[in-house]
Amino acid sequence: MAITRFGRQAKRSYGFCVKMTAVAILGLCFIFIWSVFSSSSSVTSQRNTFSDIAEPVSSNARVREPEIHSHKQEPEKNQVNKEDKKGKEFESDLEEKDRKKVNGSVSDRLIDEKEAANKKKEGENVDKENHGLEGSEGNELQKEEGQEQEDDKEEEAVDGEGKADEEVEGDGDLAGGVDVDQGAVEKVEDGSDGSRSTGKKRKKLGPLFDPKAHYTWKLCSTRSKHNYIPCIDIESATGRLQSYRHHERSCPRTPPMCLVPLPHEGYGTPVSWPESKLKILYKNVAHPKLAAFIKTQSWLGESGEYLTFPHNQSEFKGGILHYLESIEEMVPDIEWGKNIRMALDIGCTDSSFGASLLDKDVLTLTLGLKDDLVDLAQVALERGFPAVVSPFGTRRLPFPSGVFDAIHCGECRILWHSNGGKLLLEMNRILRPGGYFILSTKHDSIEDEEAMSSLTASICWNILAHKADEVSEVGIKIYQKPESNDIYELRRKKNPPLCKEDENPDATWYIPMKTCLHTIPSSIEQRGTEWPEEWPKRLETFPDWMNNREKLIADTEHWKSIVNMSYLPGLGIEWSNVRNIMDMKAINGGFAAALLQQKVWVMNVVPVHAPDTLPIIFERGLVGIYHDWCESFGTYPRSYDLLHADHLFSRLKNRCKQPVAIVIEMDRILRPGGWAIIRDKVEILDPLEGILRSLHWEIRMTFAQDKEGIICVQKTMWRP
Repeated sequence: MAITRFGRQAKRSYGFCVKMTAVAILGLCFIFIWSVFSSSSSVTSQRNTFSDIAEPVSSNARVREPEIHSHKQEPEKNQVNKEDKKGKEFESDLEEKDRKKVNGSVSDRLIDEKEAANKKKEGENVDKENHGLEGSEGNELQKEEGQEQEDDKEEEAVDGEGKADEEVEGDGDLAGGVDVDQGAVEKVEDGSDGSRSTGKKRKKLGPLFDPKAHYTWKLCSTRSKHNYIPCIDIESATGRLQSYRHHERSCPRTPPMCLVPLPHEGYGTPVSWPESKLKILYKNVAHPKLAAFIKTQSWLGESGEYLTFPHNQSEFKGGILHYLESIEEMVPDIEWGKNIRMALDIGCTDSSFGASLLDKDVLTLTLGLKDDLVDLAQVALERGFPAVVSPFGTRRLPFPSGVFDAIHCGECRILWHSNGGKLLLEMNRILRPGGYFILSTKHDSIEDEEAMSSLTASICWNILAHKADEVSEVGIKIYQKPESNDIYELRRKKNPPLCKEDENPDATWYIPMKTCLHTIPSSIEQRGTEWPEEWPKRLETFPDWMNNREKLIADTEHWKSIVNMSYLPGLGIEWSNVRNIMDMKAINGGFAAALLQQKVWVMNVVPVHAPDTLPIIFERGLVGIYHDWCESFGTYPRSYDLLHADHLFSRLKNRCKQPVAIVIEMDRILRPGGWAIIRDKVEILDPLEGILRSLHWEIRMTFAQDKEGIICVQKTMWRP
């Protein structure tokens, strides 16, 4: 009735005043309601936990009321709700979907320019006493935020070469490629030179992890059981167990959403380094064919519950030390640990080679091949030595060109001259100019030896020594790669031909091997024209071809400060139990360099969509590999003691269709009792913490300052 009476009065002569009064009252009500709702969605400048983070708001979007709230903040800092999240179930047999085939990587624009500009204006000051961090973790977060902004600019400026985020190529024999979200790439055009370019536009997607999702898990029911390597092991084919390995890397169409079980006999705490050089727990590496293999070898044996590795024992008669000394006597320029720092061991037939070279300061990466059914690469990892598993057939290995000082193939049964010599040409690609190829064989046939001699002559390798060692009973040949292009011009037959100028020797992800020779760098500004400094000087030496030396030096000091003042004393990690470490998004190897004084080794992973900094890492005397985290990594379950992910997840936004699969992959490759240090934006860390809790990982420490945060977690023995 009051409203009706008010309307009638409005029609009278003084109705205009009434109308203006009504508008004013409604405006005040609207302002009051808006202030209430907007204040409830504001973000505090500092957080003690990540539990109150709602769905992230884009800098271009309207501010709105959060859709969810996890729980109220507890009175004690870093205290979180311990109830397990239940609901949505992920299964390993998800419905298969079509996947896009890629060679390079896809466009990845991860941070809004407005948001990056705002970050520069925000200061960070951390109270280290309240958060259990001894050192300047808060100040380092501030420095790191500025570093991340520079990295963002670098990623956006990558021009399409190698691992450029705008190069996408197809591979005809790729059975399962990378899942590419249509929002990340709207168009792909074929260039006349075979290159690919992507559109600049990108669809805005929601948060990386669904904050509403709840997770329950089940064990994988795969043929490989507790040794499952998703992109290596065939799970759909039928036949004998001997054929369960892919001839080429081929990933499932949908990432596995199940957890790899523990070994049948249970899993024990690994033997700590350096004792693990001499013995490991047998049940941790149990394999059907391993027992039979042990009986035929002298370099490893079984003693109770352990596999033992007697000192100086090897597959080579006379011991591994005699074998290494013979090589050095044949070519005195091979000074293990000084002139030779980075080595690749093909085949992983005997991990005593890498073990003995480690004592000489040589970092040897073991390449386990697809037909290594005894899983000796897993034995090497359990002992605490660098190893990866990768098929070696028709595609390039995931390493840059010209980075290994020496490549070794002991008791080699590879037919290097077959298929037009593609395999040896791949060795030529990754071998440093002037580097050494060491080949030892037994009972070479005359035909094979002649074919090998013809092939090495055609690529201008100089044979430095050829000796039949009476003690080891093997024939040792040592070749050297040319140091300049002059010798290529002197060939009578230009076969294999020189590669085209636009052929990128560093492009490796799903790139087929080429039957051509890459030219050797000739300008001092190019990488590979000079041999690196002797170890350990090369770690802190930055040659002329490295752009922005000041930034590299600052990055090194930055990580030294973080490691020495926070990681080592302040996270509660039992570093005496840490040997194998992976940096899941390495940039210049600063994190690995900062840990050099610890008894650890670090696998530096450079994502394929990031700027190509892996050559810098190798030049410094550190080991690394290319990888796309939308797929599984080429290693056995339970390979690493610690995973380090510095802003990895924020770089993967809009790239992977199922980002939670990356967390499942972390669970696969991390050992029970192992640790993970994750640094990222709070909008990512909040739902990520919930996922880790659903996996029964123990949250050891959380800390946030403004929009940046860190979580330190420990994996448990829990399996569903």
